[in-house]
Amino acid sequence: MLPTYQDGGVNLVNRLAYARSEPKRGDVVAVRLAGQSVMYLKRVVGLPGDTVAFHKGHLLINGEVVAEPYLNPGCDWEIPPETLAPDLYYVVGDNRSMPEKLHEKGKTPKQRIVGRVVW
Repeated sequence: MLPTYQDGGVNLVNRLAYARSEPKRGDVVAVRLAGQSVMYLKRVVGLPGDTVAFHKGHLLINGEVVAEPYLNPGCDWEIPPETLAPDLYYVVGDNRSMPEKLHEKGKTPKQRIVGRVVW
């Protein structure tokens, strides 16, 4: 999640953040991979039903470019449009200057979203 969060840092996760609401676009969340403590920090960019794509490094949601001022320049990703199912979110890290193939990103069900990162 560079440059937003540094490697090796300690982060607090509000596990109750989505008990009565849904994740919002732009939220930084902890996504469970395995067990209780293996997680990635990712940014929610696509909501259920959205069509998500990347063109020349720009995020497109439903065909519209989304401003992402928290990113460093240098992203050149090309990912074709994909429409999310009603129960899926699209999450991606902020370190998009690395090659797309080396980046962990993609669709995740809400059950894997542990909570919102608050610090």
